[in-house]
Amino acid sequence: MPRYLISFPSPAMVVRADELADVGEAASAVVDEMRAAGVYVFAGGLRDDVEPTRVTGDDVVSDELYPQTRELSGGFTIIDVASRDEAHAWAAKLAVACRCPQEVREFGDDPRA
Repeated sequence: MPRYLISFPSPAMVVRADELADVGEAASAVVDEMRAAGVYVFAGGLRDDVEPTRVTGDDVVSDELYPQTRELSGGFTIIDVASRDEAHAWAAKLAVACRCPQEVREFGDDPRA
């Protein structure tokens, strides 16, 4: 089955501090539902307080990132479902839980799978 990335950038989720616990519980409930349905692969968020790095093939580590990815942030969920429509349905549930729209992207096939 295809795998999909459901995500949102950090600035998209605009909630008051007193709402964060409710958002966390709602998002956890959707993840629990995904697990029960057998479609859950991974979920998490990128830490805004830890600087990303770039590593070259000769093991040089630097803070020089690709310009288009410097602002990569937010929450991510990976699911394994039968169709794009099903991915959209899960994204809609996450949109309600996180109180912001979600982006859906399909991963390319793993040629070894």
